[in-house]
Amino acid sequence: MPRNENVFRSVIAGAAAWRRRAVSRLVHRSWRWAQNAGAVTAARPGPLRFGRIGDGTRLAFPQGTVFGERWIHLGDHCVIGEQVTLTAGMMPGLDLGPEPVLRLGNGVVLGRGSHVVASAPVVFGDDVYCGPYVYVTSDNHSYDDTTQPVGKQWPRSAPVEIGAGSWLGSGSVILPGARLGRNVVVAAGSVVRGEVPDFAVVAGAPARVVRRWEPAAGWQPPLRTPPPVPIPQGVTPEQLLAVKALEDQPGA
Repeated sequence: MPRNENVFRSVIAGAAAWRRRAVSRLVHRSWRWAQNAGAVTAARPGPLRFGRIGDGTRLAFPQGTVFGERWIHLGDHCVIGEQVTLTAGMMPGLDLGPEPVLRLGNGVVLGRGSHVVASAPVVFGDDVYCGPYVYVTSDNHSYDDTTQPVGKQWPRSAPVEIGAGSWLGSGSVILPGARLGRNVVVAAGSVVRGEVPDFAVVAGAPARVVRRWEPAAGWQPPLRTPPPVPIPQGVTPEQLLAVKALEDQPGA
């Protein structure tokens, strides 16, 4: 093959690679712009009209299904991940009365793809953290009538309360009537119903208490690992990186 032809092909291949990189950068830049522009905050609510949306609260774009916003109150500094569903009422357009139905306290985090469905009151305390794909609902299908499809039967509803400081692991399900105390840990994939005491760890389907804090004895059964050492107050990220670099040096 003539040398000139090889050079020509190399130029064409280089141009094609440059175009692919340019298009990739443009797509990612455009998506970041859309995420920022489509995020919902108190200052930029977009088409959503919540009963309350607190200072510093942000719903990431794209949002999931959202309706009944008038009866949804979001506290301050909440983080709502992408594709999170927030609904009040069985369907859009219902009049649910004067009081909020779904309430998130301050500092609540809902992970990507989570669903919170409320027709009876659902309340999150302050600083509740949820992993991705958590499902919290006040409604459950009934199946009393064997002559009707389950999906066409009127559901059972009961209020749900999640105590302040709790952590709901990825994929966990909180069923109607559940009442979780303070600082409850729900293991990933658990299905919770009924009451859970303060300072407890629950796991399983149905979930049961597997660890609990006793004032006289501490955690029972005891924790298997020591608590993490907190970062000293006033230490900057740059200082931490400098310490890490020293530790990585040979002979350190």
